[in-house]
Amino acid sequence: MNQFEIRRVLIERGAENDSLSKRIIEKLHNIPIEIVESNDLALREDIEEMDKNSLRLIHYKGEFLKPCPGTRRYICCGYQILNVGINCPMECSYCFLQSYVNQPSLRLFTNLEDKLNVIGEFIDNHPDRIFRIGTGEFTDSLSLNYITGWTDFLLPFFSFRKNCILELKTKTSFIKEIINTRYRKRIIVAWSLNTSRIIANEEGKTASLKERIISAQECQKAGFIIAFHFDPLINYPGWENEYEEIIQLLEKYIDPASIIWISIGSFRYMPDLKWRILRRFPGTNIFNGEFVTGLDGKQRYFKPIRVKMYANLSERLKKWYDNLGIYLCMESDDVWEQSLGWSPKNSSTLSGYLDNRVRLLMPN
Repeated sequence: MNQFEIRRVLIERGAENDSLSKRIIEKLHNIPIEIVESNDLALREDIEEMDKNSLRLIHYKGEFLKPCPGTRRYICCGYQILNVGINCPMECSYCFLQSYVNQPSLRLFTNLEDKLNVIGEFIDNHPDRIFRIGTGEFTDSLSLNYITGWTDFLLPFFSFRKNCILELKTKTSFIKEIINTRYRKRIIVAWSLNTSRIIANEEGKTASLKERIISAQECQKAGFIIAFHFDPLINYPGWENEYEEIIQLLEKYIDPASIIWISIGSFRYMPDLKWRILRRFPGTNIFNGEFVTGLDGKQRYFKPIRVKMYANLSERLKKWYDNLGIYLCMESDDVWEQSLGWSPKNSSTLSGYLDNRVRLLMPN
């Protein structure tokens, strides 16, 4: 896949001297750069269009490490989010950031490297706890890495800490920078997977399905532990056969023994996201199907549909390899039982289950 076009860099006052700002300016020295005020909001039409060709560099004043914004109404995995920035240069029609982000542009937090000592102190003060940390919640972990160099300082930082892992989740094939490093311990490279039809029609500017799986194979060969995330599953005529094609590609290219986990989740959205999606992607078909309001207020597929999709995919994955660490993302106890045949019952037990996967596949 091609690198993304960046047309301008906006540096919020106060971020000029941060190490990441200097790195980005050096790499993008031929692109217009402007110093702006932190309250310099764009016009409403820019917010609607997301302005994904602009980098906005921000000296972030919030906390960099936060629990995943899950819901108490469903079983959550206990993930921790490392906030490297907000927004993504790709164009997935279903992306929740369209309603979450109230300011445009690709917003990067330039003082992250300078705050790693605070994050490290917090992790080190809890030696009996395993921190499963990811950068792919509010942006793609690798989509802008060739500009930011995030992995240049994040990989060595996490690789030497025995009670944490760093998961880099992506829909790209941008793996050159991480393969060229010498850091492998405590690092997981993960791909969001979907059918070729969904990728072509609903996941604009992302790597193809085969590109993602070949990239995963290359990372495996380079010594990385990998993961996959089937989220969101999209219900449409013929989905069974097309999700089966994904597993056939996995069987062809991937060694299942070094997969630490595979998550499965279905398409879900807050009600106010729908009009934004329809405005930005008028040709989308993701709202076809039966939806109901879930316990968290999100619209979800009718429960029997979700159970059928989870059961179908998980059974096929288990036929390939029976120790993949399959788990459901943001689902209820009864859906776990009906689709997978077991349930962790609560978030704490699911967190423990995934922590044990870390201990088994990534021993100190």
